[in-house]
Amino acid sequence: MTDEFDNQDELFDELEKKVKACTLCDLHKTRNRAVPGSGSREAWIMFVGEAPGKNEDSQGLPFVGAAGNFLTELLQSINLDRLDIYITNIVKCRPPNNRDPIPEEMDLCLPWLREQFMLIKPKVICTLGRFAANRLIDPELQISRDHGKFYKKKGQVFCALYHPAAALYNGNLKQVLRDDFLELGRFLEKCRGEMKNT
Repeated sequence: MTDEFDNQDELFDELEKKVKACTLCDLHKTRNRAVPGSGSREAWIMFVGEAPGKNEDSQGLPFVGAAGNFLTELLQSINLDRLDIYITNIVKCRPPNNRDPIPEEMDLCLPWLREQFMLIKPKVICTLGRFAANRLIDPELQISRDHGKFYKKKGQVFCALYHPAAALYNGNLKQVLRDDFLELGRFLEKCRGEMKNT
């Protein structure tokens, strides 16, 4: 078992090195740091946002600004710690001026995310915001209509959530996100119960 985890750590270290050195799209020309992700490499729940912002680009870590603080609060509301989960983005480098990532950037970056999925093997993947939801769950998904819902795709469970940053711009969404996280917490408790019984 130890050998398996040692090997997984080596593969993960190698993946992070590749992400940090990536020059596949033009975002590498304007970034300070690529942001592979952070958290537990054995997490059974992963959160995927859209792209790093200014603070993330500066520190090389995902969700470290105001949106990250709100995400931490939401996680704590369902008894999760940042160390219990793994969090990353569809795009690993900050788009200039925090513009939306373009399809080509997402396409070129997606193999890194797929490799993270294969190494971590999460039970649940939570998408944060419409870009992650449209890319990973369904291009037709509308976050305003489908937030808080669970989906199964190729055996993988996904949960579509608003991006925490959206709640910073629209205060009404704070309670929506809190409610969706409570639903996520209930779902995770059910999963834990099923895992104990198997």
